[in-house]
Formats: sequence, C-alpha cells, structure tokens
Amino acid sequence: MSTIPPETDHAPQTREPGGILDRFFEISRRGSTVGTEVRGGVVTFVTMAYIVILNPIILSGGTDVVGNQLGFSAVAAVTALTAGAMTILFGLVTRLPFAFAAGLGINSFLAVSVVGQVTWPEAMGLIVINGLIIVLLAATGLRRMIFDAVPLALKTAITVGIGLFIAFIGFVDSGLVTSTGLSSPPVGLGVQGSITTVPTLLFVFTLVLTSILIARRVKAGLLIGLLSGTVVAVIVEAIWHLGGRTAENPGGWGLSVPTLPAQWIGLPDLSLVGQVDLVGSFGRIGVLAALMLVFTLVFTNFFDAMGTMTGLSREAGLADEKGNFPRLRSALIVEGVGAVAGGVTSSSSNTVFIESGSGIGEGARTGLANVVTGVLFLLAMFLTPLTSIVPTEIAAAALVIVGALMMAQIRHIDLSDVSALIPVFLTVTVMPLTYSIANGIGAGFISWVLVRAFSGKARGISPLLWIVAAGFVVFFARGPIEQLLG
Repeated sequence: MSTIPPETDHAPQTREPGGILDRFFEISRRGSTVGTEVRGGVVTFVTMAYIVILNPIILSGGTDVVGNQLGFSAVAAVTALTAGAMTILFGLVTRLPFAFAAGLGINSFLAVSVVGQVTWPEAMGLIVINGLIIVLLAATGLRRMIFDAVPLALKTAITVGIGLFIAFIGFVDSGLVTSTGLSSPPVGLGVQGSITTVPTLLFVFTLVLTSILIARRVKAGLLIGLLSGTVVAVIVEAIWHLGGRTAENPGGWGLSVPTLPAQWIGLPDLSLVGQVDLVGSFGRIGVLAALMLVFTLVFTNFFDAMGTMTGLSREAGLADEKGNFPRLRSALIVEGVGAVAGGVTSSSSNTVFIESGSGIGEGARTGLANVVTGVLFLLAMFLTPLTSIVPTEIAAAALVIVGALMMAQIRHIDLSDVSALIPVFLTVTVMPLTYSIANGIGAGFISWVLVRAFSGKARGISPLLWIVAAGFVVFFARGPIEQLLG
C-alpha cells in the first residue's frame, strides 16, 4: 500500500523495562504494554486480512503469455504464508509494528502488464531480481540517496496515480465501466450507459456500505464491507442461480461464483512455492525489455515502502524531525527481502502495509504486535477454501476504496507552480489511461526534468533524476532500439 496517514502526536510514556520480552521489543521504553501490543497486532490483522482474498483475485485474473493462470486457492495460501513470515521477520529484526503483505500496486502491474509478455514463473523471477536490487540499494545506503533525490511532488504523484490505476481496475472488474467496442467513446457505463447486471449492482452496494463504514471510522471497515457484500452475493446466487459470466450469460459473475465451499478448513496449497524462473524473461522478451520491467518494479516498490514507513513511524511517534526512525537501514533491507520472498512464493512482492496504522492507533509501538499479526496470517493459510467464495465484483469495491484513499495524498502537492503541475498531472493520468504504472512514472520523471530545466530551474534537479529520466527515455523507445540492435 502507498497511502500515508496524517501525522499525529503519539509520544510514548516511558516505563521501566520488565522481563526479556519487554527488553527485547523495548515495550516499556516506548510506553506500551504486552496487552496493548497483542491488541494492536490483532487489529492490524483484521484490517489487513482482506489481502488474502484480494491478492488471489488480482493475480489469478492474469493470463500469462502462454495461456496459464495461477490457481486461486494456491495464491491465497502463499499470500497468507508470505505475509505471516515477513511480518514476523520484520518485527523481530526491526522491533517496529509495520506489518507486511503483497503490495497492491505491483500485483496489479504483474497481472495486467507483465504476464502478457512473460510466463508467471518468469514474472516472479523479475520480482526476485527486483528484491535483490532493493536489498543491495538499502545495504549500501543508495536507496536513501535516491529517495531523497526525487521531489516530494513526484513521490506523491506516483502514489496518487497508482491509486487511480487500482480504482480503474476495480471499475472494470465490477462491470461498471466496460469497453464500448467503438473508437469514441472507448469505454462507457455498464451496458449502453446503464447498470444491467445484479453482480454490478452488488458492487455498488458494497462500495457504498464500505465507504460509510470507513467514513464512520469503523475498525476493519474494509474487511467488514467485503464480508457483508460476499454474504449478500451468496444469498443472491442461492436464490437466482446467476452462474458464471459467458457470452450466453452476460449477467453472471466474473471470475468466481459465490457458492459455499465443500469444506471450510483445509491444508494450504503451497504448490506455487519455488515456481520461479530467474532468467527466462531475458530470453523471451530481450535483455533491454526485461531490465526495464525490473527497473519499473524497483521504482514502484521503492517509493511505496519508503513513503509508507515514514508515515507509520511518524504516527507511532518513533520518527525524528527528518523522518528517520529506529533501525532504518535494517527496515529497508528486510523490506527488500519481502520482495524476494514474494517472488519465491509467487505471491508478488511483499511490502509494508499502511493498514498497520490501525494497530498503531490501538497503541502498538513495537515488533511484538507484528509477531501477533504474523501468527494470525499463518493460521489464515488453513482457511483459504473460504476465499473462493468472494466474487470479483465484491472485491472490486475494495480496489476502488483503496484507490480513493491513495488519491487523497494529492492534497500534499502544491499545484500552484505549473512546472510541477504538468509532470504531476502526467504521472497521475497516464497510469490509468494507458493501463500502466510504468508509463505514468516515466512520463512524470521525463516531463519533470524537461519542463523544470527549460523553465530556469535546472539547478534544482538532482543528477540522479537526470539518470532516471534518461532510463525511461530508453524504456519508451525500447521497440526501435531493439530493432536496431537486432
């Protein structure tokens, strides 16, 4: 996730340390208690649990270049496994209450853009390479340097653009926005300008209900909205037997029909673990194209995690005036390991989730909360048969909500300066309109360098930003370049 919570004053009240657990996690030192940490960890899990449903819906909906799809239950199992393992590892190493799970920006990018060019194992190989690069950048200190070189306006615009991109995917998955098959307009509302199917109507119901819950600050509002919409969908399917959507049955459900599973609890399907091809993509699409995909993954991972951790540490009262927080370098390294782990398990890159702020709001200040959250994720592996109940149309409502929350960050950008406005606008709009996170980031970086340089502000542009922009020029021209090199 990429949204950043508002800064709040959570200065901890220091207490005298107790036993080994207290001293290891610095619980009393940060003004917390074991009970508070346990409660915070549970709240964080409840708030994040939707990812065990949403990630498999996103990933299983992508068909790779040879026509293969990932199994829904298998993705749900590895999503819970990786989230649990990485959340516990991060808590033990950094002693911070920042939980991990599959990042929504990257999993959407994989399912929509990457696997149209490579196979799923090859795509996950790119995720592993991306993670290794992030670990190297963090260990050497370069990650912090690069992050500082990118203007705040562009960092925020990337978050906003990803939010709109995710929301657009949700609208399409729900059937609210459909292709018209015409050159103009290319898309429209529902079918011929109206909502005509029951699944799309239930998407609207779930979207409104979830919005109300979140607006009223109900804890786990997103999860409650998903579960409520799913219950209604199961009842509707039991009464009307809508079935799956086909050419003969356009009013049916999308990827999954909401029917109760034969069993509620089962052993997790971990068959996707280790299904990784590190080098296959380079041979399939060429070295340059593969490197540019890795480049895009690194940037998406890069800014998402740094912004989120900065915001969470401020909310917990653990950051100084410069935004630094305890064990910063270790946190950045482990975050890179999350990408590697996500690739190895085929759950997509795992990163810090902004929903950790819910546990922090409950008083969590240490990694003990992470251990609690991680254990609950591991237990969730055995409940993955339940995830197949959730239809795409219901999950789409969560995508739109998450997109809206991410878009809210635009309030932090000063749009009075046109030399900043244009690059921000291009970053935010190009992502959803071209259905590509990479295109949006590239358009923003290139336009920032050019517009600012030729408007008399070249001195304020970091040399690193020039290098990044040049890399994106190569990315956009990779077709002609590959032809010349071939």
